[in-house]
Amino acid sequence: MNFIKSFLQKKGVVSIICAVICIIVVAVAYNWRVNKEIQAVTVPYANRELTSRTEITDEDVSTIKVAGALLTDNVIRNKNEIIGKFVNFNTTIPKGSLFYDSAVVEWKEMPDSAWSDISTGNTVVSLPVSSFIMFSNAIYPGAVIDLYYQTYDDKLVYGKLIENIKVIAVKDSTGKHIFDRTAAQNGASAIIFSVNEDLNILLRKAMYLSGTIVPVLRNSDYTNNEEGRTLVSSQYIRNLIEEQTVLLEEDDIENSGDEIIIEDETQTN
Repeated sequence: MNFIKSFLQKKGVVSIICAVICIIVVAVAYNWRVNKEIQAVTVPYANRELTSRTEITDEDVSTIKVAGALLTDNVIRNKNEIIGKFVNFNTTIPKGSLFYDSAVVEWKEMPDSAWSDISTGNTVVSLPVSSFIMFSNAIYPGAVIDLYYQTYDDKLVYGKLIENIKVIAVKDSTGKHIFDRTAAQNGASAIIFSVNEDLNILLRKAMYLSGTIVPVLRNSDYTNNEEGRTLVSSQYIRNLIEEQTVLLEEDDIENSGDEIIIEDETQTN
């Protein structure tokens, strides 16, 4: 005790002790204030790159502590709100990224990707097909096809009508995507693609006639035109289709309606 008393009576020692105490107090106070301002929050992040329409599993998500002040309101903070959901259409979540509300959706909320990549001025065409045609040709979204046409003109006519069409979707009779992660699917019912208005009208005419349109998968290395354009391959078949149809202009339809009304009034009288 006497040693401690004599030790503390030394002015230099007391000053040092006071300085150390002050430093400790300042450090504790500083850390407390910083932690209070930072408010570290544990949030989930992607531990690998997640592409569009990918189901997010527990293995895809890790957690990290970040400053709460740096988080925006649209950051998902609960891991359970992510697992089992899907990366939104047309979205990629980079490795190491936090999860945001707009990037994660339920499967039922997933937008239809079939309508996202339509060229300006093009029209979407849904071509009815049989499952036999689909499975024998293995036609899938992103594949390039040619459309052949079969009909009778005294003799059997069969040839390529339109070439180089990119398939944007394949759906079953209920509108569900084939080759997608849907558990319950029927057989393929329609191929979805887009063409310009001229080819759209030609195809609509062909569909209403008694002929048959047959989609055929192209070899990825095969092309007849360097530009890769979608165009009519057979002018003969096009003429054959157009000779059996007529395209009514808007004025023709209005006049036709007027004539029907006049005829009805005449019959009434």
